[in-house]
Amino acid sequence: MTIAFISHSACLKHDLGEAHPEHPRRLQAINDHLIATGLDLALRHHDAPEASRGQLQRVHDKLYIDELFAKSPGEGVVWVDPDTGMMPDTLQAALHAAGAAVLATELVLDDKSDQAFCAVRPPGHHAERHRAMGFCLFNNVAVGAAHAMAEYGVERLAIVDFDVHHGNGTEDIFAEDERVILCSTFRHPFYPFTGTERESERLINRPLAATSKSADFREAVSAHWLPALRKFKPQMLFISAGFDAHLADDMGGLSLLESDYQWVTSELKQMMIECSGAARIVSVLEGGYETGALARSVAAHLNALLD
Repeated sequence: MTIAFISHSACLKHDLGEAHPEHPRRLQAINDHLIATGLDLALRHHDAPEASRGQLQRVHDKLYIDELFAKSPGEGVVWVDPDTGMMPDTLQAALHAAGAAVLATELVLDDKSDQAFCAVRPPGHHAERHRAMGFCLFNNVAVGAAHAMAEYGVERLAIVDFDVHHGNGTEDIFAEDERVILCSTFRHPFYPFTGTERESERLINRPLAATSKSADFREAVSAHWLPALRKFKPQMLFISAGFDAHLADDMGGLSLLESDYQWVTSELKQMMIECSGAARIVSVLEGGYETGALARSVAAHLNALLD
């Protein structure tokens, strides 16, 4: 079993200041923990390329992309959303974050790796087709998923999202695409106050009340995600891997543990083997702001992929 671990030094340079929760120390904590536990030795490391304009335009409007390039500052910080800023190194970080999902897709679908994890920032699942929000500029998972369908002809693709926040951007991009099933859990009501407006056989949103625990999360996955996914029979799975629903992450307000992330990853991997004969999985980092819990949760997630 081989797992590609994809990142880039540019993702450490995007820095909006000590007070901003989406900070470079998130990736530093993950890297340090993987080395300390020896898990790093089981991974194959790759540098993420930049996503191309063409790859971005599959999921984002050209004018929106042009606007982000135009707003990239030579110094200081430009705020494109109350929570989402750009400093001189941000655009490069965002391009490499999206490019990581493209490379991950290629490695998995070219059978060069069984699965892939993208340790990147800024995150992506709040970025809609036409706007940035919630720390996100480009929707990294969406860029990878669109690449899989456009370049490899994937006809049935699943995206699951267990971040504490609803992935409104991913839903905005793919809700009407019959090739894609979207499954998510998220705290509700909570930022971005979406995810309960519509439901279909391909849109499986399961809102969780504040302080929801392991049993609530596992019931949502077992009773709702997994039956819908098995019926859809995806050929490839993308995971928006946000770890801010962890009990220790005081920004989130849910009560998940590392064992929950290991469990859901194992369940999803087994589902993919049942449905397609292979666990073709690309996982992309989203949230997670208590660095110790984040690092341990990523390790649990990777261990489940390796198992």
